[in-house]
Amino acid sequence: MARSARAQEEIRRFLDIGAVQVAELDLDGDEAVLRPGPGSPPVTHGEVFVLVRWRGRPVGTLLGRVHQGADPRVVLAERAKAVLAKRAKARQAPEACEPPYASVVVATRERAGQLARALDSLLAQDHPRFEIVVVDNAPVTSETRELIERKYAERVRYVCEPVPGLAVAHNTGLAAARGEVVAFTDDDVVADPRWLTELTAPFAADPGLGCSTGLILPARLTTPAQVLLESHGGFAKGFTPRTYDPARPPGDEPLFPFTAGRFGSGANMAFRTAVLRSVGGFDPATGAGTAARGGDDLYGFVRVLAQGHRLRYTPSALVWHHHRETWRDLETQAYGYGAGLTAFLTAVLVNRPALLPAFLAKLPRGLAHARALTAVRETEGGGAPGDHDTRTHPWPRRLSRLQRRGMVYGPVGYLRARRALRARGEGAR
Repeated sequence: MARSARAQEEIRRFLDIGAVQVAELDLDGDEAVLRPGPGSPPVTHGEVFVLVRWRGRPVGTLLGRVHQGADPRVVLAERAKAVLAKRAKARQAPEACEPPYASVVVATRERAGQLARALDSLLAQDHPRFEIVVVDNAPVTSETRELIERKYAERVRYVCEPVPGLAVAHNTGLAAARGEVVAFTDDDVVADPRWLTELTAPFAADPGLGCSTGLILPARLTTPAQVLLESHGGFAKGFTPRTYDPARPPGDEPLFPFTAGRFGSGANMAFRTAVLRSVGGFDPATGAGTAARGGDDLYGFVRVLAQGHRLRYTPSALVWHHHRETWRDLETQAYGYGAGLTAFLTAVLVNRPALLPAFLAKLPRGLAHARALTAVRETEGGGAPGDHDTRTHPWPRRLSRLQRRGMVYGPVGYLRARRALRARGEGAR
């Protein structure tokens, strides 16, 4: 097929993708409670993306269809029980641990409406003792500051960071944090009420833990871009808790720790505050808002692991993320992910040259991994998030090409970002 004809076919397929409802189904024995996802209307007929909970704890997802006139709760409960009940019943809740005092840092820029929704969910957390710090990154208006002063008063601390860049903003939040653990999330999420407790409790149970990450699911699937992204895994890392220990490198991760994208994402991560400070925080030449385009969260994961601390993935720590909505957003995201990946690797090697031999030893496999990562993904395959990923929508070739281009650009972007920081007198870590 000629390139133009193939491109037109990809566009046609993309535009044909229909909206999917988002819901939660909580199972407890024979009881089933169906709720719409955060901000969603009640479930009706049609296709539904369902988070299945067992006695409140997330255990999996499924994609179901409710026919006209059918009871959505009954239809989806039967499907959930058949697919996930055994797995859910076998899963035991971890021993209760009193979570440490925590600081939640939210970096934002000119998105007061989204920020208010995120803050409302954060203030509803069941964590016994925490603070919220909003970092207003390179603001052009006073909208964010006025929102905090008007609506949240003393419940939320406001900090202004004039230098643009997500890593810079996160470092400012890290410096302001008073908690033993500092958690980071984005202004476009809705946090589950137990998110902060689940994310921070592992630090109390494991003194050697340096970082924890959690589950990210879609808050809405109303546009083709949102559905396409989620059908290829989205941001979710599955429903199996896992600990990554540098003293015992995982046998199924031959590129460990350089494939940091497997560990989690910046919208749902926490660090032991003293540990993150000891490695210098995030590299300010990485992240959104810089020429590097991303990679600040991955840099943080690898630096903590390289220091000998463990990382814990905890799927019960859940946030709902508002995915980007348009094709142009997906193009920007694909390029930025590619750039952020190689930018973070460059940052790690620049700041920790001792890791270079290990990196070079794994480079051949790393190149093969990069090729697989950016390959055109057809409709076969699946497995993440949960069991619903049947890839009914092929991943467009243009997005794969943009991700590869971003990978080529990443090291250049990182070096440009470092130069820009030096010009401001900020320096890079």
